[in-house]
Amino acid sequence: MSIRVSAVQFKRSAVTDPHRSMRAWAEELAPSSDLLVFPEMAASGYIFPNRAAVMAVAEDAKGETFAALSPVAKSNKTWVVAGYPERAGERLYNSACVINPSGELAFTYRKTLLYSMDELWAEAGDSGYRYFDADWGRFTVGICMDLNDDKFIAWLQQSCADVLAFPTNWLQEDMDVWAYWAWRMGALKTTLVAANTYGVEGDICFSGRSVVLRERTIYAAADASGNHAVRAVVPA
Repeated sequence: MSIRVSAVQFKRSAVTDPHRSMRAWAEELAPSSDLLVFPEMAASGYIFPNRAAVMAVAEDAKGETFAALSPVAKSNKTWVVAGYPERAGERLYNSACVINPSGELAFTYRKTLLYSMDELWAEAGDSGYRYFDADWGRFTVGICMDLNDDKFIAWLQQSCADVLAFPTNWLQEDMDVWAYWAWRMGALKTTLVAANTYGVEGDICFSGRSVVLRERTIYAAADASGNHAVRAVVPA
């Protein structure tokens, strides 16, 4: 059995209405995808000066991101994963919605291992990890820094997931990000579907280079800049 996966490399400031743009990408890709992944905090951007600035754009679990993508997931019978800043009462989380092929919110994953920029406003995620059994196989979700957490890598091994949906805002660093991600995945027979942002926010530069990879094999990849669709058919 094979799995059709897609990742959207996306930058909020490159479009005038990010939720509408995300929906347009979903409408293009979902008909040929079993799983579609958007970046971490896709519609809001990532760099904020303080907690109040995040609170002003944060969404409920069934907020604007869910509302934009749910109908597309339902009409195409596709799983969709997208990152957003979640508001839960007075608490803020760096989260990802997991939308099932019926258009329902299957899970809200909250980022467990926070980056220093997250720590300015977000609480460490309390959702725990979860896997999902689809018709085509099993997948799980992690956000950006989670891949640096050995506990998360152990979870991947334990879950026997076929695919890791990976919304990220990975910074530009002095390394080959594909090689690093492949090293962190190690010998796991799990396909990484990484949806990243690109360009500059404030004084932070993001690496782009969204990718679908498994066991050091790259099935599809994006450049370091620009909005891109990354699509591949991978073995289950």
